[in-house]
Amino acid sequence: MSLIITAGHCHDNPQLRPVLEKIRVPRTSQGQPRTRPDKVRADKAHGSHADRSYLRRRRIGCTIPEKADHVRNREKRGAHGG
Repeated sequence: MSLIITAGHCHDNPQLRPVLEKIRVPRTSQGQPRTRPDKVRADKAHGSHADRSYLRRRRIGCTIPEKADHVRNREKRGAHGG
């Protein structure tokens, strides 16, 4: 498991893609390093639709808490909110 930490709270959201694109996870055997982590943990700053869809496209699992206002707005929409 590798851990990458960026500078705190300074433009958090735009940093997700560049950080993920620089990840190189070495293999235990021969071969090129993996460029796609199995899972990403992030804070609420990275909970946007764009970030989540980027992670889904790359088939990267994620653990990102949802913002309270996003949950509240989705519940308010009921069956139309998903």
